[in-house]
Amino acid sequence: MELNPLFMERCLQLARNGEGFTKPNPLVGAVVVHNGKIIGEGFHRQYGEAHAEVNAIASVEDSTLLRESTLYVSLEPCAHHGKTPPCAELIINREIPRVVVATGDPNPKVSGKGIAMMRESGIEVTLGMLEKEARELNRIFFVNQLYNRPYIILKWAQSSDGFMDYIRKPGDGKSPVIISNTMTHTIVHKFRTQVQGIMVGTNTALLDNPQLTARKWFGDDPVRVVIDRENKIPADASLFDGTVPTIVFTASLPSATAKKEYVKYIEIDFTGNICKQISDRLYDEKIYSLLIEGGAQLLASFIEKEMWDEAYVEIAEKELQSGVEAPAIQGDAASFRKYPGSVQFHLKSKITRNFH
Repeated sequence: MELNPLFMERCLQLARNGEGFTKPNPLVGAVVVHNGKIIGEGFHRQYGEAHAEVNAIASVEDSTLLRESTLYVSLEPCAHHGKTPPCAELIINREIPRVVVATGDPNPKVSGKGIAMMRESGIEVTLGMLEKEARELNRIFFVNQLYNRPYIILKWAQSSDGFMDYIRKPGDGKSPVIISNTMTHTIVHKFRTQVQGIMVGTNTALLDNPQLTARKWFGDDPVRVVIDRENKIPADASLFDGTVPTIVFTASLPSATAKKEYVKYIEIDFTGNICKQISDRLYDEKIYSLLIEGGAQLLASFIEKEMWDEAYVEIAEKELQSGVEAPAIQGDAASFRKYPGSVQFHLKSKITRNFH
């Protein structure tokens, strides 16, 4: 059969429509092609709902054409019963003769089984079309499945001379320096809808009393995560307002009377590798993607341990001349974007570079 990568590009384009809604599932798009024309298409819209292949097949008006069609899909069709029936089984039952897959599924429950099932049923399966692009699209999912840990994204804004803020202390009445502009601040809220967890350190919680919600963008709020070794954060902090579940990493669990609704306390050993413990425990809590927003010490600790996948660093034109130094980071500059008064750099770690 004649293969056309334009149809797979359409699959990837469709898949992105599910961004922020399918987590922790991957983003997947599918199209049904008959005689060089798309007659059906779909994508995975929401976690727990129908997969891309199901939606694409269901959208075909004349189902008799399926027996003469080619299905393009950006990720290997599943072969196991999860929240939905196996897509490979559906493809077989609908007698689709040809399937083109961008990349295999790293999930051990699938990993080659979907392709094998289809081939054993006589379906002609082609694997590897736009594979790099497909792996890049689902880099979070690949890291989860291959390394059994959350995908970690760092984010901060700094002045042109390398400072994140003035030196402040809790109760001194000083307001934080505004480095991000309205546009980039809104984009941060978009990032928040695309991850399952968002984390700050104790000082950030005490100084800024952040809400850590995605109120400036449409989508789900991530689970809030904070380090509070000595349980210093006051009970009336925004993190404990009950609107969003919150996880607190602490050295000692608070008394039963001090515990708050919608807040889960997790005890860790602060003399050990804190970053590894946080990563492992969050994975146990099914938090598979994490955005770390500060402060400088917390960001630096994950950089030092090389436990990060991507970083978004906004550098503003303004100078502070002194203050809290921004962490030093080295990685591949994947891209950059200019905004009014600042430039945002997108960096990738050595691990994440394998997924593009």
